[in-house]
Amino acid sequence: MGIIPSRNLEEQRREENGVVYFDRGIVEGKNGRKYSRLAIQTHFVQRGESQKELVEKYVRPLYQEGDLLSFGAKVMCMCVESVKTRDEVKPGFWANLLWRFAGINHTGVGMHEPYKLQLVIDICGLPRVLLAVVCSAVTKLFGIHGVFYKVCGKGVGGIDGFYFRSSFDVYKQLALINPENPDELCDELYKETGIPVVLMDANDLQRDQLGKSKDFPLTDEEIQDAMQDNPSGQGDELTPLILIRPIKD
Repeated sequence: MGIIPSRNLEEQRREENGVVYFDRGIVEGKNGRKYSRLAIQTHFVQRGESQKELVEKYVRPLYQEGDLLSFGAKVMCMCVESVKTRDEVKPGFWANLLWRFAGINHTGVGMHEPYKLQLVIDICGLPRVLLAVVCSAVTKLFGIHGVFYKVCGKGVGGIDGFYFRSSFDVYKQLALINPENPDELCDELYKETGIPVVLMDANDLQRDQLGKSKDFPLTDEEIQDAMQDNPSGQGDELTPLILIRPIKD
């Protein structure tokens, strides 16, 4: 693998055609292919905004033939309104009991929040959540983590929000749920813009690929190579759109 560039925002900051972006440098994949990545800064995207208009406003001015787009899952959730508000979630007995035993994970909150846990119960059903809790408790004794999310399934690991320490007030009252039709959303955006799209839910520990447009030119492994250092950065950087530029030999 190539050397991962250091993250110095001031050194990386660029502006071109009225668009601010951060040059995340070049990484090399396992197969020797190299990729340049531009992390494009946007405004804070609100519910119901057009994903096509975001691409045209922020990506098009920087786009070069052969570029590929990684579209952040959280922004897609806001665009298609795959969200729940606190007013729509009513923590019941089990959520109010079980959240006290949940661990705080690397992203900050995990299930250590009754509203978020109730949302998972609403999505998966109480029996599956109880099974997940038991399996998680047992496997943690052996140092195995993440079993709760695997047993629940249905993308609950991608639920974000209801997080009182968020940098954005809206995420204290709003939860984002990864959309159920990611491939279709990528296909639609590709047809509208002509730019191949992959939908990514990324953080500093993992890069979850939710979907990609038909005939996307990189394999799943190559996508992971190009995104290996999480060029999307942290949420408060407002860089959910990553222009991936394969480097030709």
